[in-house]
Amino acid sequence: MVKDLARFAKENGVKYFMISYTDLFGGQRAKLVPAEAIADMQEDGAGFAGFATWLDLTPAHPDMLAVPDSSSVIQLPWKPEVSWLASNCVMEGKGVAQAPRNVLGRLIDEAAAEGLHVKTGIEAEFFLLTPDGKEISDPFDTADKPCYDQQAVMRRYDVIKEICDYMLQLGWGPYQNDHEDANGQFEMNWNYDDAMVTADKHSFFKFMTKSVAEKHGFRATFMPKPIEGLTGNGCHAHISVWDAPGAKSKTNVFAGKGDGPTGEVGLSERGKWFLGGIMKHASALAAITNPTVNSYKRINAPRTMSGATWAPNTVTWTGNNRTHMVRVPGPGRFELRLPDGAANPYLLQAVIIAAGLDGIRSKADPGRRWDIDMYTEGHKVRGAPKLPLNMLDALREYDKDKSLKAAMGEEFSSAYLKLKHKEWNSFVSHFTRWEHDHTLDI
Repeated sequence: MVKDLARFAKENGVKYFMISYTDLFGGQRAKLVPAEAIADMQEDGAGFAGFATWLDLTPAHPDMLAVPDSSSVIQLPWKPEVSWLASNCVMEGKGVAQAPRNVLGRLIDEAAAEGLHVKTGIEAEFFLLTPDGKEISDPFDTADKPCYDQQAVMRRYDVIKEICDYMLQLGWGPYQNDHEDANGQFEMNWNYDDAMVTADKHSFFKFMTKSVAEKHGFRATFMPKPIEGLTGNGCHAHISVWDAPGAKSKTNVFAGKGDGPTGEVGLSERGKWFLGGIMKHASALAAITNPTVNSYKRINAPRTMSGATWAPNTVTWTGNNRTHMVRVPGPGRFELRLPDGAANPYLLQAVIIAAGLDGIRSKADPGRRWDIDMYTEGHKVRGAPKLPLNMLDALREYDKDKSLKAAMGEEFSSAYLKLKHKEWNSFVSHFTRWEHDHTLDI
């Protein structure tokens, strides 16, 4: 673990540090700090006007300080004279309660106090587009079923290889890269880790992928549904809980032979309850896991060109079956398939922990296991809630979910709802071409 950033700079030839934090909308904000000034910044933080980013602050608020977490330092593999640092936001000596990394840190501490250490892996999907963002970058990527297309992935080999090489260099343990289900879409996977470590890597991965794509003359986007008719960008999360953090963990708390349908797929009693919390709060969860207007073009999409959306629209769980919101692919873990590429890396982890902890505390029952193809037999499901149809519905579900709001923090929840409602109002006040085309002659 790096403790002295000034020494780290001298030993590694670092000239600048990017002191970075992520705002409520997932925007990555940073100041570029010369190595000669990093000692003071490590102690006191870099000053920001919080109002200038997506936080619920005003110009009258005092400076917000981004205090770097030295353990998160990453030397940019493509520009090694620069290092990136995830930071915690502080104002007048106290953590900013609405800041996403602070929200996650508090929930990790809560879980640890109960002997629970959440580990997650995420599957980050993205498109490579032309620089103007209007078309996929590869004009030959036109197959009806392009998933795992070896010609298409090799035509973008230089981009994918460079990103994967960097992850290997950083010790992330990347283990597979593929062309995904949409034309122009890719997925890259690396090893799971403690929730905060995964969130920091997720944040950096988005920055790195966009940077490498720009270097090659392309534009990488994690937008949930960037191209009509094609599969959207998911961000599936694989979740397990352990008895200790990091390398100290020995026992998977989720693994076991519990009773009933969850036990049959290898989830312990606490694993069942954690899953129960996810199911209990799913509709409200969507406000965080699917945070944009565009998100609901993915989870409520009609059938795509490839034949499946690979996204849920109903609150159901299953065994090893990719047509449900949650699948349990094997003992001791489950996959949440709800989140999309717009999910804030820190709030995604935070809301999973918040819902899961509430599930354990209330011994929540996840309900019936459905072992059917939801895309062809979903009409057979009775009693399972539908996921929100749009962002406003999701925000209303979150606002109604008092226990989840409290778990995420009242200050955070108030700020998030306020800014997201403003975003929704901006969207619905926008005059669209669709309105003109469909109502001009009425």
